Amino acid sequence: MNNPNQGKVVGIIMTYNCAHLLENTFNNLPQGVFDQLIIVDDGSTDNVREVAEKINVPIFIYRHKGYGGNLRNGLSKALELGGEYFVEIHGDGQFDQSNVPKALAIMTQENLDFLIGSRFTNLRQPLIDGMPLLRYIANIGLSFIERIVLRIPWTEFHAGFRIYRRRFAEKVLNNKANDKFADDYLFSFQIIALAAWTKARCGEIPVRADYHKAHTSVGYYQATINSFQEIGVLCWYVLAKLGLKFSIFK
Repeated sequence: MNNPNQGKVVGIIMTYNCAHLLENTFNNLPQGVFDQLIIVDDGSTDNVREVAEKINVPIFIYRHKGYGGNLRNGLSKALELGGEYFVEIHGDGQFDQSNVPKALAIMTQENLDFLIGSRFTNLRQPLIDGMPLLRYIANIGLSFIERIVLRIPWTEFHAGFRIYRRRFAEKVLNNKANDKFADDYLFSFQIIALAAWTKARCGEIPVRADYHKAHTSVGYYQATINSFQEIGVLCWYVLAKLGLKFSIFK
């Protein structure tokens, strides 16, 4: 059980055809942190329902949309459940969740809206953990550009370790331009751009990701497309700052 002054903590386990990794992910979650766990599944074709029943976690299966659509479904469900803090958990278990208690404490103490884990607070660590060199270089370069434009002093902008506070999740989901939200991985960056746009209180904490074991990271082709799409979001953001409010910045 979490600190009573902290509010209800809901862990959102996101899955898509990773049932074979789900039980191990569940077993590696820190104990005594989550008031409630849920699984939101993006229309998997594997035996995720059976695994969810085995580990006794409620599962909500939706029509396949993509990462972004699944995350929005998860945040919506967590809001319905009365959560105050929503922890994004990837079902493949690639990101180490052991820092969740520390992250929640920081969010409470510093009154943050949004916190992201960074693999780059120690620049050598991602390579030690097996991150491919091309992905490593691209992440550093793109994060440098995004840090300058958005003026959020994070060391990276692309990790899947994230915690959302209720008031920020509501701003995202109630955005009048939510028809412009992507259903794919771009949505994870659109959230960050909206955090900058709404002047949300943002924080960062070190996190590790294991590239040596099985995982479901996006491939190079899709990652390249996402990178150009993120540049597009930055362009819309700059135009919005100049008064031309389009896209998600209406």
